[in-house]
Amino acid sequence: MSVGDNKTSVLGSNKTISATKPKRRKTLWVEVLGFIVAAIFFGIPSYFVFINSMKSPGEAAELTLAWPSAFEFVANYSEVISANNYRLLLAFFNSTVITVVTIIILIIICSMAAFVLARRESAKKLNYLVLIGLMIPPAIVPTIWVLQSMGLFATMPGIIFIETALRFSFACILYRAFVATIPRELDEAALIDGCGPLRLFFQIIFPLLKPVTATIIVLSSIQVYNDFENMLYFFPGADNATVQLTLYNYMGMFGTSYHLLFANVILIAIPPLILFIFFNKRIVAGMTAGAVKG
Repeated sequence: MSVGDNKTSVLGSNKTISATKPKRRKTLWVEVLGFIVAAIFFGIPSYFVFINSMKSPGEAAELTLAWPSAFEFVANYSEVISANNYRLLLAFFNSTVITVVTIIILIIICSMAAFVLARRESAKKLNYLVLIGLMIPPAIVPTIWVLQSMGLFATMPGIIFIETALRFSFACILYRAFVATIPRELDEAALIDGCGPLRLFFQIIFPLLKPVTATIIVLSSIQVYNDFENMLYFFPGADNATVQLTLYNYMGMFGTSYHLLFANVILIAIPPLILFIFFNKRIVAGMTAGAVKG
């Protein structure tokens, strides 16, 4: 290679580097702008709730962003936890049991159903029934009548069945899209080696579904944990309190204890936040899995 060729290659590389610098600066400005927008829309409301949860009743009723004259952090949060004979702890227990059991049932049933829907040609028509579950809203009164006739109204198993049924379609669609990307040759090789249907699924297919499983755990658990409407309709009763229903303890016809209400909001928001922090990297991978079939 001649000296002229070396100079040409060096000049070309310098031009490429100089051309990428404006693109990097533009990307940096876009990221900074996105961070500022996110801070405005999410940071300010979070700061508002947190700072008012540490104020006295009079200052919290003003609903401002100003700092409290005296921090009532320990007093407010202690009162929220011990209110109504520690009803918040009972609500945490009920919500945790409902959420965990619902997620376990969703993962097992939806993954197995999706495997059948993706592998068997005769089961493809059932996909339309799964889609119908996303389109048709649930009927409150007939569902209550069915639960009462089965003796499941206002019971833990009843609300677990309701939450599972409402989120079955979404989870099944995610699983089916991912199963479709797994080669059928893997199934055939396992069957030749002597694997039965259950062993094939749980030992070979199911471990490959970790990205989708993590996504379903995060999204569905947050939905079940934060569910207010279904808990109010299908799980009434003082002993059946859930975390979202505890907000009613501080809201009345003639007044609202905003300092305790905001403290309650902060406490019940901690578990979903921790869950999101641990699984946030897997959410995008699970949502986009199966978008392009291999």
